[in-house]
Amino acid sequence: MVRVTTAADGSDAAPGRTDRGPAGGSRPEGWDVLVDELTGHPGDVVVTKRNWGAFYGTDLDLQLRRRGVTQIVLGGIATSIGVESTARAAYEHGYHVTLATDAMTDLDADGHRASVERIFPRLGETGTTAEVVELLARTRG
Repeated sequence: MVRVTTAADGSDAAPGRTDRGPAGGSRPEGWDVLVDELTGHPGDVVVTKRNWGAFYGTDLDLQLRRRGVTQIVLGGIATSIGVESTARAAYEHGYHVTLATDAMTDLDADGHRASVERIFPRLGETGTTAEVVELLARTRG
């Protein structure tokens, strides 16, 4: 599982200049806390990212390779930013990538649509959460 966080003062935000100004902005207290339903399972590995993608600056690749993982399923809250960045890096690292398209969203509907329709089919396989779960159930025997 990957969670995202940043320092309250923004000191660990990406330093590059952009037309939109500094990354981050103010966020409510507890915005980066994982809900209980997603935590506390035996064998859980939680990776904390501070950049767009979950691979850059984290030990995600190491954790996956140590466990012999070759397939990942992605969802997330910023389709055209975090999910796409992570999918690109996963593909470049040689993972089989599945994108659960109904388990992601974006503040920009056009960006979401462009990622799902144009980018993701080039990086992996796409499907709904139900389709992914059904496929996993069939292949787990």
